[in-house]
Amino acid sequence: MERKVFQLGDVVLMKKNHPCGSNEMEIIRMGMDIRIKCVGCKHSVLVPRAKFEKNMRKVLRSANHTGPVEHGLTPTDTEE
Repeated sequence: MERKVFQLGDVVLMKKNHPCGSNEMEIIRMGMDIRIKCVGCKHSVLVPRAKFEKNMRKVLRSANHTGPVEHGLTPTDTEE
């Protein structure tokens, strides 16, 4: 089976609903454990990575990571 790909700031769909009724969570910390924040009520939960990967269905919205090139700077501009 293919490994699920996710990154910091993504909003993911979980298998089970949070008690507030929402099943959309935002990833706010990554490591051996993943901290996710409920989109509905803003409550955060620390979940072991293995359990998170098992209970995550899919990534709904991917985070937009901006780098120096997207801000109009070239790599030579940042070296000055």
